[in-house]
Amino acid sequence: MTSEKLQKIYPWIVVGLLSAVAFLNYLDRQMLSTMQAAIGADIAELRQARSFGRLMAVFLWVYALVSPFAGSIADRLSRKWLIVGSLGVWSLVTLLMGHCETFSQMYWLRGLMGVSEALYIPSGLSLIADYHTGRSRSLAVGLHMTGLYLGQAVGGFGAIFSSALSWRMTFHWFGIVGILYAVVLVFCLKEKRQPAAAQAVRAGTDREPVLRSFGLIFSNIAFWVILFFFASTSLPGWATKNWLPTLFSQHIDGGMAVAGPVATITIALASFIGVMVGGPLSDRWVRKNLRGRIYTSAIGLSMMIPALVLMGLGKGLVPAVASGLVFGLGYGMFDTNNMPILCEFVPSRLRATAYGVMNMVGVTMGALCTTLLGKIPNLGLSFAVLGGVTALALVLQLTVLNPQTDDMQ
Repeated sequence: MTSEKLQKIYPWIVVGLLSAVAFLNYLDRQMLSTMQAAIGADIAELRQARSFGRLMAVFLWVYALVSPFAGSIADRLSRKWLIVGSLGVWSLVTLLMGHCETFSQMYWLRGLMGVSEALYIPSGLSLIADYHTGRSRSLAVGLHMTGLYLGQAVGGFGAIFSSALSWRMTFHWFGIVGILYAVVLVFCLKEKRQPAAAQAVRAGTDREPVLRSFGLIFSNIAFWVILFFFASTSLPGWATKNWLPTLFSQHIDGGMAVAGPVATITIALASFIGVMVGGPLSDRWVRKNLRGRIYTSAIGLSMMIPALVLMGLGKGLVPAVASGLVFGLGYGMFDTNNMPILCEFVPSRLRATAYGVMNMVGVTMGALCTTLLGKIPNLGLSFAVLGGVTALALVLQLTVLNPQTDDMQ
């Protein structure tokens, strides 16, 4: 292959390389949730729901707190080495979790995983955004997000892996796979900066104070709107991940054996389709209208609203499948456009920082929503109310966001 041809296809190679990292990211964090019983047989404290909840929560809170600072670091240092380092560390943590003998050991390792994984998403998405301009940005980001969906789905089979290998060997081998893949990235992944950001690096002006960077981001009204609709959609996003199987088990004959697969497979499959539809649609639409990405995202949000109402108030298998498919399709169209929309309002040198803030708020809202839904008696009505919150986000998105460029420098 000639160097010229390689240069043309390399941006897509980057998407493929980072999609595999995203897969490992969600796989490593998701496996624990499905292996509680197997781990509890060896670590007595994890037989208690309260202790297991603490173990799951420490990752979310550490991940949320570290995210904005992780984004700020990614705007200042080589994202390639941050990605390689974070993958290596969380894979080593995964390996070491297979050797834990006490709850305390696993708790501290889970917290360390939150730090290392928080470094990845802002670095990965901003790197993809720099490699892919308006003609392919939404599709590239969407393809990367499918790695997250797939990792979450495969991580759901952790109980099967632990039955075949033991929970210790499951952690051990997936940890080794991640460490080996980090070595592959050392040789295959290359850094890239947009011209303005690269010029700032050469001139030494990219090292503006961290507080000034956050000040520039928060003084941007458009960013507050983006932050709101990202946070508001994190509520139903985490609600469907953590509570939808329980809700469907109340509405579908067959209990959790039927509700679990319906809740996960329908949304995962439809989200992939939403990415494949929403990405190219956004990339084409923005060439004719600078609000094309916003309109594509808005279509996704408008599909999520009735789906959430149907999820909450519908009864039976058909409404459950229909609502899962419509929600997933809309969520995929929305998810694939978050970073591209951010690129329209935030310059390249601040994008990782901005996305880190979004990640922090999204995860925090997800953690609070997950806890709150566990205390509300009428779970179905709560899902319907989340549809109303999403509707407010849709109105703000359409009335306030008016980009002047598709790639702010």
